Amino acid sequence: MTTDPEEAAMTESTVDGVRYAVDGAVATCTFDKPDRANAMDVPMQARYGALLRRADADPRVRAVVVTGAGKAFCPGADLGLLDSIAAAPPATGGGHENFRDVLAAVSVGVPVVAAVNGGCAGLGFVIACSADVRFAAAGARFTTAFARRGLIAEYGVAKLLPELVGQGRARDLLLSGRTFTAEQALDYGLVQEVVPAGELRLRAHAYATELATYSAPRSMAVMKEQFTRETALSLEDAAREATALMLASFGRPELAEGLASWNERRPPRFPPRE
Repeated sequence: MTTDPEEAAMTESTVDGVRYAVDGAVATCTFDKPDRANAMDVPMQARYGALLRRADADPRVRAVVVTGAGKAFCPGADLGLLDSIAAAPPATGGGHENFRDVLAAVSVGVPVVAAVNGGCAGLGFVIACSADVRFAAAGARFTTAFARRGLIAEYGVAKLLPELVGQGRARDLLLSGRTFTAEQALDYGLVQEVVPAGELRLRAHAYATELATYSAPRSMAVMKEQFTRETALSLEDAAREATALMLASFGRPELAEGLASWNERRPPRFPPRE
């Protein structure tokens, strides 16, 4: 089995600017468009969403790492695409659903870890915010960018960002569009760890492997649904819903295996999520 996530990621070719590989129980999606510094166009966006859904449907995969090749994570939408939109704006009132690909990390049951290796802006910033956990390379730079391009807070980031950093900081970062560092992102609560650039992939992969090894896939998937639903409920309603889910979990095989593995002092052998 491949132990180096960078080597594992090289096992499949890049399609539409995104590389995909599975190493053990961890899948890695790598934005890999070197001629555009990983800037995203519509096919790349669709490919990313499709790959996360593919990982979610694969019983081998229990965690996903999303990162960028080279020195950038994703600097946002390809400016050539934005130039064409500015020259010929699309008709309003259409029902395009591109946000489903951008926010795919939220809708899949498998946990998604963003390894922000470099420049992270605009659309790339939303993708990082939609992940479950974020690691950043020391010195990586972030910006929401939207206000400085004459745009708005796109793809639900006006909801995602306040939930991560609080209303005041979110308004600061969105309204100003200022650039800030990985170290500031850690202070704001946007990322969970900052690690040396050369160690980022290994650290993110190790964390994803820990999730895949010790956490039940069904438990993580249910928790992700709870994160989405229960934040909109009162505490009493959230507790009531969680109690119903808890009672249902008592009859699942995950509980018996979790207890057995603890008593026997061994890693759990949780079944794949249905």
